[in-house]
Amino acid sequence: MNEKVISALREIYGERLKTSLEDRICYSYDATGKEFLPDAVAYPLNAEEVRRTVLLANEHRFPVVPRGAGSGFSGGSLPVRGGVVLSTERMDRILSIDTENLVAVLEPGVVTETLKEEVKKKGLFYPPDPASLKFCTIGGNLAECAGGMCAVKYGVTRDYVLGLEAVLGTGELVRTGVSTVKGVVGYDLTRMLVGSEGTLGIITRATLRLVPLPEFAATLLAFFPTNEMGAKAVAGIVEERITPCAMELMDRTAVDCVRQSADLSLPDETGCALLIEVDGQEATVAREADRVEGACRRFGALEVRRAADAAGRDKLWALRRSISPAVRKVNPVKINEDIVVPRSRLAEMFAFLSGLAERKSLKIVNFGHAGDGNIHVNVMISGKDEDERRRAEEAVEEVFRKTVELGGTISGEHGIGIAKAPYMEMEVGPLGVSVMKRLKSCFDPNGILNPGKIFLEEAAVRR
Repeated sequence: MNEKVISALREIYGERLKTSLEDRICYSYDATGKEFLPDAVAYPLNAEEVRRTVLLANEHRFPVVPRGAGSGFSGGSLPVRGGVVLSTERMDRILSIDTENLVAVLEPGVVTETLKEEVKKKGLFYPPDPASLKFCTIGGNLAECAGGMCAVKYGVTRDYVLGLEAVLGTGELVRTGVSTVKGVVGYDLTRMLVGSEGTLGIITRATLRLVPLPEFAATLLAFFPTNEMGAKAVAGIVEERITPCAMELMDRTAVDCVRQSADLSLPDETGCALLIEVDGQEATVAREADRVEGACRRFGALEVRRAADAAGRDKLWALRRSISPAVRKVNPVKINEDIVVPRSRLAEMFAFLSGLAERKSLKIVNFGHAGDGNIHVNVMISGKDEDERRRAEEAVEEVFRKTVELGGTISGEHGIGIAKAPYMEMEVGPLGVSVMKRLKSCFDPNGILNPGKIFLEEAAVRR
């Protein structure tokens, strides 16, 4: 990144290119707490500026790292090898909301909650809802294939992507997918780009599928003596042939982290809490809520509370959404994993996690999207004790090995980035890694886009 390159970038961006230390520091970290200083930060306004930047990067061999809001937990947007961070925050237009075809076209810098609120005004629903929805962006959601609390019924980000516009690592602008419900022409390049963490292309526009807004919802909060009982209740609700839009399980430590700020009283002997929401037509929702409550009680719920109105529902959801930041009350440093196991193995996984915490003398806070088997395992450490950190690293590897053993995956939402690169082969095997590398070389032959991510020998750091 010499003066010649900086001058060429300034010709593209003018005052929208930042090179001061203060500006670069602001884009040097994400939710992992890791920091890598970029050489420059640029704010593109359109696909042509992105394309020109990638062409310049190929000529001078500097890294280009796309970035949304920097809310990721795997280090996917960290400039581990310097170069230019392309912040898409100013590409924030919703270009159209088609109420006839149920499609939205937008730029990557649109905040997720903004999209959800805008389509809601038209009686429509964009279901993906990561916990960071108030500030994370659609571009980041696409790059990591974000999920959220509604995935059990509605699926994850990739299930709502019809088509994309993206700049490949060669500097070519490609348009993938369709704007129709059906489309099977050639390879599915759209799905290949979604979840690729900016290593194959930089998304500059997305065509997203919408669904009708559910007319009614009911929210329940059930308390159980143990995590295992709560996990068995999840399976029991599924056996009732009910598909809630959300089922969130929180262990006792997670509940305690937010109990005081949420003004939440607990029944004696509470070991975990299960938050369940059903949605649809009002009459159907009422019946399903009754059946959910019955299932919880059959599986040993100490108490089941049902929100009486929208304000009550918001209060219950505030409890769940505030857990992630609140867990730092346990310890200041969070190692956050997002494993997924089959729902039928949830109880077994929670029992393993309890034993692991005791065996390793660690504080582990568990919560997550139990409806789809997605558990957020948070190993909380002081950050000052090297032996504690070593035990935490060992614990994480054991969690991953147990997850794969149970037929699960080591990442349901957060991606691989730098944090999970050492463990990816554990799940996909050597051939899987080899095929992915071959694909990477087709999309980005010079390794310009987001280098140092996903593959172990490429990763700059572990934790």
